[in-house]
Order: sequence, then C-alpha cells, then structure tokens
Amino acid sequence: MIGVCILGATGSIGDSTLDVVARHLDDYRVVALTANTQVDKMLKLCQRFKPDYAVMASTQAAELLEQQLKESAIATKVISGVDGLEYVAALPEVDYVMAAIVGAAGLVPTLAAARAGKRVLLANKEALVMSGKLFMDEVHHSGAELLPIDSEHNAIFQSMPVDFSRGLAETGVRRILLTASGGPFRTKTLDQLQNVTPEQAIAHPNWVMGRKISVDSASMMNKGLELIEACWLFDAKPDQVQVVVHPESIIHSMVEYVDGSVISQMGNPDMRIPIAHAMAWPQRMDSGDKGMNIFEVAQLNFEKPDEQRFPCLRLAREAIEAGGTSPAALNAANEVAVDAFLDNRLPFLAIPKVIEQTLEQRTNRVADSLDVIFDEDKQARVLAAQLVSQLS
Repeated sequence: MIGVCILGATGSIGDSTLDVVARHLDDYRVVALTANTQVDKMLKLCQRFKPDYAVMASTQAAELLEQQLKESAIATKVISGVDGLEYVAALPEVDYVMAAIVGAAGLVPTLAAARAGKRVLLANKEALVMSGKLFMDEVHHSGAELLPIDSEHNAIFQSMPVDFSRGLAETGVRRILLTASGGPFRTKTLDQLQNVTPEQAIAHPNWVMGRKISVDSASMMNKGLELIEACWLFDAKPDQVQVVVHPESIIHSMVEYVDGSVISQMGNPDMRIPIAHAMAWPQRMDSGDKGMNIFEVAQLNFEKPDEQRFPCLRLAREAIEAGGTSPAALNAANEVAVDAFLDNRLPFLAIPKVIEQTLEQRTNRVADSLDVIFDEDKQARVLAAQLVSQLS
C-alpha cells in the first residue's frame, strides 16, 4: 500500500484528499495527519483513519489531542511543532506527501518531503514562491516527484508534452494560459471595492476554500502567486505565462503550442479531480466527482485581467521578474495585509498598497539559502505591519 502524509489535514484540501483516499483504502494508507489547532476535527480524523502519527502546531494542542486519543483507545502517536512536521514528512513509510499547509508555514515541511525524495503533491504555492530555485534544486537532487495540486497548475501539467522538462521552446510550447475565475469582485468597480467586507471577499463564486486563499482570490494575488509558481514548475519566463479570466472555472488552464494548437484541461470546479490525478499519476482513478455536463455549461467566457482594479497581479509579476528575495517579501507582506483585512484592521484596497510599499522600501537580495529567505520573510512582515498601522 502507498503511505500518505497530509500536511494540513483539517483544511479544505485535506478534506478533499481524505475523501479521495477513503474511496481507495485498498491502495492508500494514511500514515500521518497534521493540523494547526483544530483538535476536535483531528480527533475525528484519527478515529476514522487511524494514522500512525498526528502532528499539532502547538504543544498545548498536542497534549489535548493525546489525552482525547487515549480516552478513545486510539494508538496514534502525537507530536508537535515544526520538527514534528519535518519528521512525518520524511518518514520512510510515507510515499506521498500532500503539502496543503497555507502560507509560509508550509515551506519547511514541504522542503523536508522534497529532500526525502517523496512524491510531493504541492498545494502550498508559497513554498515555491518563497524559495523557487532552492526548492526545485532539492527536487532534482533527491529525485523527488513534484506534482501540482492547484487546479490550474495541474491542468497545465496535464496539457504539457510529457518531456516538457527539456524546456518549453525545445518541446514546442509557445506560452501557458493560466486561467482565473476573477473571484467575487470580478465585475466590481473601484468605487464599489472601497468598502467591501471580509465576508464578501471570502464568498467565492465557484470554489470552497479557506479564508486566506479566498481573499487572495478576491484581490487576484492568488493568481499572481500562481504565476510565480508556474514559472518555477514549468521553467517558464514571466512573459510566457498569460493570465486569462474565465468566470466559469471549467477550463482550468491551457497550453499553446508553436503550431497554433491550444490544449486545455476541463472539469468541474472540484479539487478532488487534481488530487486524484496527482495521486494516481500516470494512471487514473475515481475522484468522486459526478462528471461534467457539457450541455449545462453551455458557454465559456474569457476576459483580460484588469490590473488597475487588481494591482496584486502586476506586483507579483514584477516580483518574479526582479527575482532574488522579492517573491518572499511579496508573500510575507500579502499575508500580513490579508490578516489585517480579515481582522477589519485594513481596507480591502489597501492590501496592494501595503505590498507595494513593502517591496519599495526593502533591498532585494540573492535568495541563496533558507536563512536569507526566512530573514527576508521576517523583515518584510515587520515592515508590512508598520504600513498596516499607517494605512488602517
């Protein structure tokens, strides 16, 4: 059986992954589950899947879970902290690691999985945004398999030639067409965006996602981070990745070839589809999705993104073009700004202002070590927090 570790088991990607696993228990075994603070939900998951290990972010949460597991007579071993995350990600009995911890916190355990040569199912885009070259070097050095879980990058992977690692030009690829739903504010004017609330921002029209990533979708920073991720995953230059707003979220992304052919991957907006693809690859297996009714879809629409209303997309492109630690600073400033918005301490339209001013006030450095990357992350967060106070 294939041993699976799920980093971020209590989030939406964790839910979808475990739904897929539950349909194929003859093939997959849950070795380890990790979570932040949701002890009650983790208890239920341990009762159902009986993993060897459960990891909680804090010692307090781990102790509480351990006590509840003893009362339930479940032998799952409970550990905590970043060291615990790294430990389970590299376990010999783990074959596949679902990397679904949101934000910068997911970088260290995801990197540990790559170093250990696992099949890394990458749902944490920040790992590549922050440490692109370092991360890809670890993948190549260890022989790990890196399969994207974001529906867009998974679609690109499926639409690419099998030997795309030789280079886009060498394999006949002209450009990548990275689709975006446009989020809940796609048709809003700048005036209408002045007073939007967190509740409005997290109400995505097509996908069920966590609060942070939903706000990123509303600001289109999520697509900016995905643009950076696509550059690293597919060794593409920023000008080879074109963002296309596609409100229906049926075509998940496309690849255009030099002969004029455009190959796309289509499907319902259901994260179980890319998860099942990455778990079974190069084979296929049932994801639980009901299947797409093409007659109900009826029509597909495409629009150019408006970078005046959604400047986060421009900021992300500028960050990957600048290289170095700029993407790490971009990500850190965005996390701080989004947290402030969700706490009603920052207006929605001030999110890109915090990010842009953070990038302008810092010095770009060569991202040649994790120490440099984490130092950049720390400094950018401090600066961004100061800017939040000024703009709130």
